[in-house]
Amino acid sequence: MDKTERFDLEEYITDGVKSTMKELIAAVVSNPAESRFMAGFALSAKMADAKRRRSAKNGRHIPPFLIASITSRCNLNCAGCYARANHACSDEEPESQLTDDQWDRIFSEASDLGISFILLAGGEPMVRPDVIKKAAEHKDILFPIFTNGTMLSPSYAELLKKHRNLVPVISIEGGQEKTDARRGEGVYSRVTKAMELLKESSLIFGASVTVTRENVREVCSEEFLKGLHEAGCRAVIFVEYVPAQEGSEELVPTDEDRAFLDGRINQIRAQSSDLLLLSFPGDENTSEGCLAAGRGFFHINSRGGAEPCPFSPYSDMNVTETSLAKALDSELFRALQEGEILKAQHSGGCVLYENRSLVEALLSK
Repeated sequence: MDKTERFDLEEYITDGVKSTMKELIAAVVSNPAESRFMAGFALSAKMADAKRRRSAKNGRHIPPFLIASITSRCNLNCAGCYARANHACSDEEPESQLTDDQWDRIFSEASDLGISFILLAGGEPMVRPDVIKKAAEHKDILFPIFTNGTMLSPSYAELLKKHRNLVPVISIEGGQEKTDARRGEGVYSRVTKAMELLKESSLIFGASVTVTRENVREVCSEEFLKGLHEAGCRAVIFVEYVPAQEGSEELVPTDEDRAFLDGRINQIRAQSSDLLLLSFPGDENTSEGCLAAGRGFFHINSRGGAEPCPFSPYSDMNVTETSLAKALDSELFRALQEGEILKAQHSGGCVLYENRSLVEALLSK
């Protein structure tokens, strides 16, 4: 883009959603039930885009993505877990968690605003079937469920089959050695059994891979990705490791690692039409900075706090006390959008985490 040309965030977001939808439709073309659902959802996504455009004309930018951490509970204790490091997840009995009805209200407000994708996270989101069942009723929203896969059961498979807008995205770190090393002994076996159940049920699912210096070559290999594809996976989301715990900085992918990852993604996209590949945070240069804090997405934690992203657990608004629309217009979000922090150079996977002292300073003003 010419430096004199003004960056158009609305156009960038719209083009990104259109591209993702095109790849999603291609990824499920071999599954008739999923294809029928995706055709209907594509129309809903188009209508949501029209809502966001109308809002933009009235001076309000609405992102298409929301990350909803629907619980602080988890049945695993993974090494380097950002949620535990941020005290957003623990083995303690949850306190002040949003109810299923409160989440239902948030999903309705998101729909009204034109938010098309709500990523259900945690903790382990599948410990909250009550919330997932509420999400299922919002057919105009796609709900990727970011799960460790150990709680997938035949009854969950039946729920997913009835409600195709619920799409499990299973965490995996590579093969058995690397997955069990991070997530616990025996987890890889349980994950592969969950994938078998989904494939037997003719259900499309995705995989979420935390990319580190140790596994980047393995998780980008033809063998690993072919194995996922044969297991029934149709979307792989690569998430750069964020050093949420002291002493783990050496796991952060290097510039060389990121270049390798980007190259492999482009190569595989050119070779395969039915495997959707995404990376997070992606190329921040093309989007003029990080898309957190409501630029492209934002985060609601399990207690209702509106946060820039899961890696930046700071909030000045709670949706139990205000609407989702007003939370998006919080002073913290506006300060981040209008300031320089989101555009700052950084060495890790998250500019907000690396500049957390500056984010904290915004809250104290």
